Amino acid sequence: MPMTALSFETFPPKSLDAAFHLWDTVKALTPLAPRFISVTYGAGGSTQALTQEAAQTLRKTSGLAVAAHLTCTGQSRADVLRTADRYAASGISDIVALRGDPADGGAFTPHPDGFADSVALIRALANAGPFNIRVGAYPDSHPDAQSMRQNIDWLKAKLDAGASEALTQFFFEAHTFLRFRDACADAGITAPVTPGILPITNWARARSFAQRCGTPIPAATATAFDRATREDRADLFALTHCADMCDTLISEGVDALHFYTLNRPDMTLQVCRALGLLPPAAMRNVA
Repeated sequence: MPMTALSFETFPPKSLDAAFHLWDTVKALTPLAPRFISVTYGAGGSTQALTQEAAQTLRKTSGLAVAAHLTCTGQSRADVLRTADRYAASGISDIVALRGDPADGGAFTPHPDGFADSVALIRALANAGPFNIRVGAYPDSHPDAQSMRQNIDWLKAKLDAGASEALTQFFFEAHTFLRFRDACADAGITAPVTPGILPITNWARARSFAQRCGTPIPAATATAFDRATREDRADLFALTHCADMCDTLISEGVDALHFYTLNRPDMTLQVCRALGLLPPAAMRNVA
């Protein structure tokens, strides 16, 4: 059986201590030979400079492929493409292209001189240079989509515009992704659709995050996490839940996983160890 390919998402640090923590996270995950490390953008492009600095520093110091997030919210076309040029000049050719969310959490409104949507952004990036463009996908459907069909049609439009792979929003049950994967195939999508995995280190925070993202939480899952939290075994349950879900995905032919680490590598490392994906050299980093 071929080894499951791994990639990891991080966010840019806002302090010196956080910068050291990010580096420690990447160092701990490096023995897993990730395809790439991605660095997120804040809402409204609020961490634009921090994202650029973190992505460029990681690319220079880690030797890993780094995928920098790039959004078009609150920016002109010229500003976005200048950022892409700076990435290319620093050796970063992997871009995660997203529409992005406004900083105030309201509805998306294009910049007067900006890209109308993510498809326009992707098309411009594909024409601007030799970028490897990844995009977001939504197994539970995007909150702005009127139907799952529209959700999948929009994903296909992004891939047709020049993207090579989709990374999904996190979900709580394996069959949520598997149904989505099948629907994508039925719609003629042939590009890889990689499941996004969120190892849960804090159930209250994860539940709040899911609600903000519009990701539904199955009632049975919520009940089980609530019970595990009350019984002081939340970490063990979270590890078991995540590893079981990933094991089901792999057994159903999924050959790549994208972990949302939240700059905390321990649970991700433990999940990978449970799946038999952790090489001996990385064992000592597992709590």
